[in-house]
Amino acid sequence: MTDSTRDWLPERHLWVAATLSHADELIGQVSDLLFDYQTQPTGVIGLAEVPAGRISRTVVDQVAPIPRRVPLLVADALVTLRAALEHVLFAEVEFLDGSPLDEKAAKLIEMPASDTYDTFAAWTRRRDKYGPPSLRAGSELVRRIDGLQPFHRLNDPRLHPLARLALHTNHSKHRTPAITAVRLAAMYLDDQRPRSASDLPPRPEVPLRAGDVIAETPIGTQVSTTLFPTIGINRPGTDRWPALMQELDEIASWVRTQAVPRLVTGAEPPEPALPTRYATAVGHEDERQAIAAGLMTSAADRHRQRLSAASVRIDLVDIIGQPEGSPSAKQIADWLTHLSDEEVLARMSQLKQTETYDPDVVLRNLEVLKGMRNEALAFDDDEPPDR
Repeated sequence: MTDSTRDWLPERHLWVAATLSHADELIGQVSDLLFDYQTQPTGVIGLAEVPAGRISRTVVDQVAPIPRRVPLLVADALVTLRAALEHVLFAEVEFLDGSPLDEKAAKLIEMPASDTYDTFAAWTRRRDKYGPPSLRAGSELVRRIDGLQPFHRLNDPRLHPLARLALHTNHSKHRTPAITAVRLAAMYLDDQRPRSASDLPPRPEVPLRAGDVIAETPIGTQVSTTLFPTIGINRPGTDRWPALMQELDEIASWVRTQAVPRLVTGAEPPEPALPTRYATAVGHEDERQAIAAGLMTSAADRHRQRLSAASVRIDLVDIIGQPEGSPSAKQIADWLTHLSDEEVLARMSQLKQTETYDPDVVLRNLEVLKGMRNEALAFDDDEPPDR
């Protein structure tokens, strides 16, 4: 039985769903490594206080080494995403021209990433002379390719997802694997906690090195600070270090939801979009049904959720344990560990911040905390005794 909800994807392109799924699985492997790295008991960053006259400088004295497998997997994921575009393009050319290509024409099939119109025009002229008919100027397929080019992004075409994909993959294929480093995404004083991460001022996109000074305070003053280290990826040839998982997510999402559908259909991306991942480790009698059952949440989204839930679990152990009659910290932690990430975040979302100590909000939060305390107590009662 054919799944008509994705009839925009013809049989000749059905395999691209598996390629995109494989890319998401690779990004998921990056996520697993980063989660273990970012939640290691000893922390990602070691700090030391160094007196300097009347002030004390908080200095980075060590940065935990990033596993070597991270940049290797990142490069694999990006190359897979580029392959998805190249393979769609090749299959479409063969379909439109109605016959297998000779070797000379086949070598000219590639997805350009032109940051100027002149560069794209030069790419097209070369295909006019030697390429297959479907890649000659004025063709429908060239129109589709044109619409995906970075030069259409008037504000810095280099930031276009296709430009970034080409930049990363050219570097990782011909020079070195992806270059990653720890950077400090944000920090705040605990007595000045912001309402949300968006309220924090942006920090420079630079790798964090041993010896870096991240704060200065008067001698003898103790200030509690929360740091948000993240892992950045260098955009080759630039001094930019965007957050690694965000860079992967933006590129992967564009390839899956924009580039592939537009190359295939030549129109606005149809619904529903291709899934981020489906079961490719087993064979399927009906591939479309397997694709229809796939996930729509990306590995990067799951990573963000996982990190948020890990942080929330730590906070809730302290918050729930404060009221009288609460279970021990261990009991609360055991209950929170039993909950899924989604369940933990859902419970935390019930607590509302109030800068003015609105009595209604405070009372509501107390009721919510009481409910969580009771859940933790009930969970402990249901647990079998140690044997």
